[in-house]
Amino acid sequence: MGEPSAVFFDDDEIFADALTLYFTDYEPESCFVAECENRVIGYLLGAKDTKGMDKISAGKITLPLFMKALRRGTLFHKRNLEFLFQVFLSLVKGEFKAPVFSKDYPATFHINIIQEYRSGGIGSELINAYLDYLKAEAIKGVHFATISEKASQFFKKQNFQLLFQGKRSYFRYFLGKDIPVYIYGMRILEGSR
Repeated sequence: MGEPSAVFFDDDEIFADALTLYFTDYEPESCFVAECENRVIGYLLGAKDTKGMDKISAGKITLPLFMKALRRGTLFHKRNLEFLFQVFLSLVKGEFKAPVFSKDYPATFHINIIQEYRSGGIGSELINAYLDYLKAEAIKGVHFATISEKASQFFKKQNFQLLFQGKRSYFRYFLGKDIPVYIYGMRILEGSR
């Protein structure tokens, strides 16, 4: 939602690993970085095959990351326990259920730009570079989720199509309201793998 994770989860390293470890450690060739004056100001982390990503995440990332969080004491902090409990409640309520889009849209990505550099075209450049990369790799489509209304508007301008919309209640304790979740997609090549 454009805010630092420390607002609701107080271990930046664990949170960052949960979001990025697959991309950086298992598919770095699908990652793109924007720099300004030798400073990283944004990134797009991609995966060509979400099924493969999920398999590696389940088999090689989730348990070691959980154990690391236990060793660091991360799971015993009140703020983190509350967040994880709220995520669990959302899971029980079925809020994470969504259609599976990996057959027609096998790739995915996660993008982030530093606040002061947003609205300057960097996100568009990163997305275009990633789409060109996926075309060269003969990947037929890409899909991803966002929980940001502002980002949702940005992705519409990038010609992504809304595939699914739902809601999540796990930030209600913090924001006082449910947040929307949008899944967008784009077909890149017809008839490709």
